[in-house]
Amino acid sequence: MDLARSRTTARRLRAAYVVVAAADTLLAGTGGERAHRARLLSKPLLMPLLAASLATDPRAATSPLRTTTLVAEAGGWGGDVLLLGEGPGRFMAGAGSFAVGHAAYIRGFRDRSRARCGAAPVALAALWVVTTPPLALAAARQDRRLGASVAAYSAVLSSMVAAATRVDGSLGPAARRSTVAGAGLFLFSDAIIGLRELLLEESPRRLESAVMLTYAAAQLLLADGAARAGAPALVPAVSRTPG
Repeated sequence: MDLARSRTTARRLRAAYVVVAAADTLLAGTGGERAHRARLLSKPLLMPLLAASLATDPRAATSPLRTTTLVAEAGGWGGDVLLLGEGPGRFMAGAGSFAVGHAAYIRGFRDRSRARCGAAPVALAALWVVTTPPLALAAARQDRRLGASVAAYSAVLSSMVAAATRVDGSLGPAARRSTVAGAGLFLFSDAIIGLRELLLEESPRRLESAVMLTYAAAQLLLADGAARAGAPALVPAVSRTPG
């Protein structure tokens, strides 16, 4: 597949992802059996579309974040599917699948991290210490197993965001901005879930739309960061192409 065709395919797949994400966001806030049945189709489509767009993007061919991001998206797909069900067991399994995805992101980010730690990881660690115990205790009141799961998942997620803030600038400023923004938005999305599931007795349905909107945007930004991380290596090859 030539470069122009690959780029077109990647853009079309990314556009399809945005359309499906918008539809799923609306369905998430609608409620009802019909909307739930529709989400059995829309939500599981998200990560395959995004992964296919990254896999076909010529910018990502030389990206050091390509493989780990694809693995992370597979973990996200498992979490998406599992969390379509209800109950503590499905919640813990879904969180575990997402944690595998975060571990893959961490591996990619740490392989390209700066030597200096900076203030962001310290701030995130402090935030975890302050916010996680109340959430874990609230979860344990519902099911004892949930408390440990929430604490462990929160630690992995916070570590992923911290690792994203340490991505080296050599990957390009645009790649770093997308990566940090995507990781931060992922944390915000899961914070809404914690608020809805564990602290609010009757949360408004529109919070589910907020979760999906921020989650879908976070995954898109992380994929964009991975693609842009390979873009600088693509420029010399493009410039040598005969006009």
